[in-house]
Amino acid sequence: MEIRSGVELPALRENIELHTSDGLTLVGELALPLGGKPVATLICLHPLPTGGGFMDSHIIRKAAARLPALADLAVLRFNFRGVVSPRGKSEGSFGDGIDEGKDLKAAVQFAEDRGLPTIWLVGWSFGTEVALNWGVEERIEGAILLSPPLKRTSQLQLARWQESGKQLVAVIPEFDDYLRPAEARQLFAAVPNAKVVEIKDGKHLWVGEIQTRQVLSEIVNWVNPSALPLPVEWPD
Repeated sequence: MEIRSGVELPALRENIELHTSDGLTLVGELALPLGGKPVATLICLHPLPTGGGFMDSHIIRKAAARLPALADLAVLRFNFRGVVSPRGKSEGSFGDGIDEGKDLKAAVQFAEDRGLPTIWLVGWSFGTEVALNWGVEERIEGAILLSPPLKRTSQLQLARWQESGKQLVAVIPEFDDYLRPAEARQLFAAVPNAKVVEIKDGKHLWVGEIQTRQVLSEIVNWVNPSALPLPVEWPD
């Protein structure tokens, strides 16, 4: 069986709830490898809610569908406050990337309470801004940024990542709608140890199986490189 868009590989999947410091309940899912402990954990932060982003945005959904089986990773995804998906609706309303910092903190706390290992943030678009602005304060290994717009993040906020010693990886599509590789290298110069990875022919939404595999492989390259190359087929 070829691993493509609608394929969900075996995993232990659990509907979860997160509880924020301001009293909201958020809905999400935790996917774990079958038959063994995860080697690392991804907390996925989805694109802009007002633009249709939610926990089922396709790259995040496919990470949860594939990476527990292909790379022994735990994948935690959830709806930011006020966001609805087939899983349900998270309480609250859109916080313009500010209140969502509490949502991120609740997700990290959940992962810690479950004893999940080596936590990485994986943000996409708006989710990268939440990761950049609030994740540096958390007990995480680092953050992987997919198509970061850098609209809500200042150079001072970026510089905090250099001081933290946490790893920062910016995955930049060649033809991004908001931030292309040359400008990204200039802006991320505030974090000399950050890695800027250009994806040839990539676009902001990462549409298509080729781009999906490139993005998921880049995530795994930082979190569990021994699992590469990711298989493109799975036994029936």
